[in-house]
This record gives sequence, structure tokens and C-alpha cells, in this order.
Amino acid sequence: MTIASFFDSMDYAPSKEDDSQARAWLTAHDGRFGHFIAGGFTAPGRGFYTVEPATGQRLAAITQGGAADVDSAVAAARKAQRTWAALPGHDRARKLYALARIIQRNARLLSVVEALDNGKPIRETRDIDIPLAARHFYHHAGWAQLQDSQFAGYDPLGVVGQIIPWNFPLLMLAWKVAPALALGNTVVLKPAEATPLSALLFAELAQAAGLPEGVLNIVTGDGETGALLAAHEDVDKVAFTGSTEVGRRIREATAGSGKSLTLELGGKSPFIVCEDADLDAAVEGVVDAIWFNQGQVCCAGSRLIVQEGVAETFHARLAARMKTLRIGPSLDKTIDMSAIIDAAQRDRIAGMVERAVAAGATLLQAETALPEGGSFYPATVLRDVPPTCDAASEEIFGPVAVSMTYRTPEEAVQLANHTRYGLAASVWSENINLALDLAAQVQAGIVWVNCTNVMDAGVGFGGVKESGFGREGGREGCFDYLKPRAFARMPARKPGPPAKARGFALDTVDRTAKFYIGGKQARPDGGYARPVTGAGGEALGSVLGEVGVANRKDIRNAVEAARAAAGWGSKSQHNRAQILYYMGENLSARAAEFADRLRLQTGAKPEQARAEVSASVARLFSYAAWADKYEGTVHLPPMRGLALAVPEPIGIAGVICPDEAPLLGLISTTAPLIAMGNRVVAVASEMHPLSATDFYQVLETSDVPAGVFNILTGSAADLGAELARHNEVDALWAFGTADLARSVENLSTGNLKRVFTDGGRAWDWSAPETEGELFLRHATQIKNIWVPYGE
Repeated sequence: MTIASFFDSMDYAPSKEDDSQARAWLTAHDGRFGHFIAGGFTAPGRGFYTVEPATGQRLAAITQGGAADVDSAVAAARKAQRTWAALPGHDRARKLYALARIIQRNARLLSVVEALDNGKPIRETRDIDIPLAARHFYHHAGWAQLQDSQFAGYDPLGVVGQIIPWNFPLLMLAWKVAPALALGNTVVLKPAEATPLSALLFAELAQAAGLPEGVLNIVTGDGETGALLAAHEDVDKVAFTGSTEVGRRIREATAGSGKSLTLELGGKSPFIVCEDADLDAAVEGVVDAIWFNQGQVCCAGSRLIVQEGVAETFHARLAARMKTLRIGPSLDKTIDMSAIIDAAQRDRIAGMVERAVAAGATLLQAETALPEGGSFYPATVLRDVPPTCDAASEEIFGPVAVSMTYRTPEEAVQLANHTRYGLAASVWSENINLALDLAAQVQAGIVWVNCTNVMDAGVGFGGVKESGFGREGGREGCFDYLKPRAFARMPARKPGPPAKARGFALDTVDRTAKFYIGGKQARPDGGYARPVTGAGGEALGSVLGEVGVANRKDIRNAVEAARAAAGWGSKSQHNRAQILYYMGENLSARAAEFADRLRLQTGAKPEQARAEVSASVARLFSYAAWADKYEGTVHLPPMRGLALAVPEPIGIAGVICPDEAPLLGLISTTAPLIAMGNRVVAVASEMHPLSATDFYQVLETSDVPAGVFNILTGSAADLGAELARHNEVDALWAFGTADLARSVENLSTGNLKRVFTDGGRAWDWSAPETEGELFLRHATQIKNIWVPYGE
């Protein structure tokens, strides 16, 4: 073999990374690890072994965390939290800066440990995972420094329980730990059962960097350990990255607890190739989209959607590129792909591929020799996959893409959105107008234009639909680790006794207020009505009127009307603002009538009733003003390009209106949603519904399109449950009892809708805190569109 022969064959010789330092670190711990609690390691206990995916050999013995371990870690975090939060932001920033620096100084050791433990190529851990982990601590050190000025009125949540997956062990740790610590929280982290080593190494480095005891705690174990952490009564927030199925269980476990929750779940991301795309660049994009980390990436571009005119050319070039992919041991610096996490996951991948082929799919697979001894699977593309196959619709979490074709951009959008997931998407086109138009229509939290799997600490990451909710990274991610200071001081709601009727008020009892559905008044499906009684003065106990009692079918009708009004979200912000101003103008013209109705329903003094109407008019004007001023951000990540953080409407939102301030509560909870382009199904105050049923007369005269604003009356508990179960409802705001909050959070898991509640606290709806950007953030979801530029 001569040098010239290498130029003839272009073969790579193996180039193994030295793993002696990593092996020495394992030996220094005798290959056995306990938990990291209160600034030190506990004695190793009974547990399990981690295995090197590329060889099948044991790496270390890991302790299985139980209830006592989780209790101890949470107690340590609680003890440290007050002191940590009380530090000046500059002091916390210095600690995070120290963590970033110590990651950089130990980058090679971390890279090797990660490659050994996870099985991914050393090239990826060295060049992507570890540098980006350090970047997260650098970036969030800045937010710690700026916290007082940039997040005035917000406090840290407290103790945060974090559960991370095995596909990016150290990067996911940094992703979650950095913002939590920066903003004054303390952490109990549960790394994945299969890949805990880099987290334990990081704990050791954090100790060396001077992080105070108890600020960071790590408890190892399997899913049972994670369940104990998520359900722990002294944990204030749970941040989870993993499967949608486990995310559902965590949502159920935390329902009604008052815990903040962030879920970053599965994906089935579309990779759209337009006929004018640079096909060679798009082929390389596929390599990065689905064969990066062996496809074990939640945002992997696993659904190729290729325009018919270039489909054959594209797939021919893709097949040629697949032949050049190198598969080998994780420490070989010349490989493209390495091992699947374990044999069970490899077998799951193989089973899904086999079922798709048996159902008629065409298999495109590189004929590559696989190394012996580990869990390997070749790069694979499935064409013409029947839509009934699980490979077509479910997350494979392996190096397998399914491919389909389309004719028009409209069809591409339909195919892209035909999934229960909505984490990420890629669009490949040389026509920037077309690319951005597709990016705007795809239902995903992240869209990459002519690139894929690009991430940065300064740009929020997270999905929509069943890919979860919340954002991690950037300014938008910081709010998920903070709580508004004012609401913590508000008292628990005290349910009032039901009013008892004393006779009839003959001048009003003959009028039964109807529902307002699809721009029209509608009778209740069940045909039932109930009386509404006065609460004070001369109206005490008098029947003021009757309202319908809505049922499941009424909910269905209202949601269908809202779905038919989907065009509201594409109206210009100026147009939505005009309509909200018009609503305020028409309510103002009838102020005396609405004030009198409030006085009779609630027993308020005349001046209090007039003040509530005045505040309602002002709030409509306020959200009219916000409609064309709540705008996105241009992120400037470290690349030649930018990322556009665009706030988008969520879709159809259910609202359970509060009993206190029946008119102002209605306006305060529905106006921000409508201003941002959502459609609303509102359940009026159960005790005092007549202000809402009067308000639809304002809607009828204010040019509000049919279906945008729908109003029902009835039981808050019953209708809240129906809205929570309804899979066409994308978000639910519920303001009532603690039991109501618990119920709707628990029942919302069907489509993992976003839920916003007061946790049973009686908010003062006239307070400044009940208006503005907090509500607008809950009324929108951020889509980050990455746009590189240059040749």
C-alpha cells in the first residue's frame, strides 16, 4: 500500500480517538457511581450497568435512585435555593461563566465520555455537542447578569426537577440546567438510565468550579426515579425531554399541583424539497437531518417531501451519497455514523422497516458492512410507504427516512402538517419568497430554510401540537423558569354559596339568553335552562333571567364554528385591532346598561359597576393597541444568517371565565387571544353569566367574523372537562377553583393542549398584572425560522 494508492481508492484509514483519560476517570471511581447530592457523591448502591453501544461492553455501575434519594436531593435543592436566588445576578453570572470555561477546558474528556456512553461519533460530540453545551452556559450567564432589568416583576420558580433523554446527554443537561440556575432556581436532574456518565462528570466539574452545595443535584435511575421526581410535592417545576407517551403521564402526574411544566417531546419532521432547490445541498441536508446521531434526534427530518419534477433525480443523488457514508466505532474520527443506543432500539427500528417493506414500501439502503459487537443499523430510505404503516406516521428514532412526493406547494403543506407532531421542519428552495411562505404555513416550532438541525442557545427550541409546549433557549425560554411575582400574593378563591331565588322578576324572567355560536344566537341542544339570581340590594334573590345549560354537543358546535373561522389568524394585525377598537366603542355606548346589569348580578355599588365597565372598555382598547405591536424578534445566532422568532396564534382556545368581575374577566381572558389571531369558545361566569350573554350583542354590531368569538353558559366544571378532552381545542384557559385547574390539566393530555390556569387563586382583574405581555405570551407560540444567507 502506497500513498498514491490512497489517492486512487480515496479510502479512509481508521483514526481512533485516545480514550485513556476517560478510562482513567472511570477507574478513579472504581467504575461505580452514586448520586450527586448536596455538593458530593453518595456511596454507590444497587443499580445497573451502562453499556458502550459501539462494543456492547460494560462501562460503569450506576445506582438506582429511590424515594429516599429523590427526597434527599430535593431537600438539598430547597435548602440552597433561597440563598442562590438572593445572590446578585452578577454573582450567579460568574458561576455560570465558570461552568462554561470548565467545560471548554475539559472538552476532549467530555467528548470521549459522551461518545463512549452514547455511541455517537466522536466527531459529533467534539464539534457539536460539547461546544454548544458551553455556549448555553455562556449565553445564560448573560441572562443572570441582566435578570433584574430584563425580568422585573418576576421571581425564580424554586426547585426544578429535570428529566433528560439519552440522545444528547450533556447538551440536554446544559440546555436545561443553564437557564434554571441563571434565573435563581436550583436543580435536581435525572439523566437517562442508559447515558448518565457525562452528567456525573459534569457534576464533578461543577464542584471544582465552585458551584455552591445543593444548587445542582443529580439522581440516577430508570423511569421510576423520574416518576418520583416529577411527582415530588416539593418540586416547583418539571422540565422533561422525551417521548410523547411519557410526557402525557407527567402531565397527568403534575395536574393540579401548581407545578410549572415544560414538555419537549417527539417529532416526525418534514423535509420539503422544492423543484428549484439546490439538489446537491438538499442531499447533504438529508445527511444532517436523518443520519446525524444515527437519526436519534427528536427533530430529525424523517419525512422527505419531494416535488415530483425532481424526485427521481433527487433520490438517485441521495442513493449515490448513501454509498459513501461510513459506519464504525464511535471513537473513529473518520466515520459518519456509529451505533444505535442499544439492541432493543435497533430491533425496534428494524421491525418498523420490515413491516413497511411487507406493506409495499420500496427499500433504499446502503450496502454497508456493519461493525461487529455493537448495535448498528445502516442509513435507510423508504419510498412509497403506505400511510397506514407506523413507519409513515410514528417516530422511528433511527437512521430511517420515509419519502413521498407532491405536485404543488399547497399539497406540500398538507403533507407536512398531516401529523400529530409539530417540532421542526426544513424547506429547501432557491426562491426565498416560496421558502418563507412554506415556512409560515408549516405547523412546527422550528423551521430551517436551506439548512437543518441548526441550534443555538440564543434561539428558542420547542414544538407545537403533540411535540409539547414551552421553549428552551433565548429570552423566550427564560420565562419558563420564572413566575410573575404579583400572582403569588393573590389569595385562594373562596367559592360563594349558590344564590337562592325568591319569586320572579316578571319584567325579565320571560327572556332566556341563548348561546352565541358561529355569529348567531343558538338554543341549547339539551333544551335546559337555569335561573340567574340577583346578589345584592333590591335584586337579592330575584330572578334576573334564565340562561341555557350547555352540553357536549353545544361544545362541539362551538368548536366547529371556531374551526370554520380559521381565516381570522391570517387577518392583518391592523384589521384585528380595528375590530377590537370597535368592540370597545360599542361597549362604551352601552356602558350604563352593562353597569346596571353588573350591579344587579353581583351586588356591586353603582360606582364599582361603572368602574368595571370602564375598565373593560379600556382593556379592549389596550389589546387593540397590542394587536399590531406584539411582534417577533430577529435573533442573530453565530452563523451567517438570522433566526426570525415569529409569534403565531395557537388556534382554537377554550376559556372558562372567572366568577369575579364577570364582564372584566370575560374581556381580560378573551381579548388577548382574539388580538393575537386565535378563535375563542368562552364559557361565561357560572354565577353571573348575563354580562357575557349581553356582550354578544356588542359582538353582533362590531364586525366580528362568525365563529371567532363563541359564548356558552353552564357548569364551569362540566364544560371545562369537555373542552379539555376536545382534540380540536388547541389551548384552554381556566379561571376558577383549584379542582377545575386539576381537572382540565389532567384531561388535556389527549392532544397535549396548552393550559393556563390561576390554580384556584382569585386574581384581581383590575390589577395591571392581569393585562399585557404575560397574557399575550400565553396567547401565542413562537416559531423560529432559521434563514442562512450567502453562497
